[in-house]
Amino acid sequence: MTPELVFGNTQGAIETTLFLCLPLLGIGLLVGLIISIFQAATQIQEMTLTFVPKIVAMLVGLLLLMPWMMNKMTHYTEQLIINIPQYVK
Repeated sequence: MTPELVFGNTQGAIETTLFLCLPLLGIGLLVGLIISIFQAATQIQEMTLTFVPKIVAMLVGLLLLMPWMMNKMTHYTEQLIINIPQYVK
């Protein structure tokens, strides 16, 4: 295995991971921002008000995005398997 192949695999794994995490992190960020604006407007400073909606929104987002995420992970894994002959050389 050459250093270029190792670097390429590592880069692909990191890119795939970030690509899969960004939508869920964006959902959490958006819900957190909306809740922060609501808390600032109403001056309600309840701690559970920040966590519970974020958790629910991220679970719903995960359920909705799961087919897309599985497709991306399957594609990445297929590419790794297809490239196995390059690693053996």
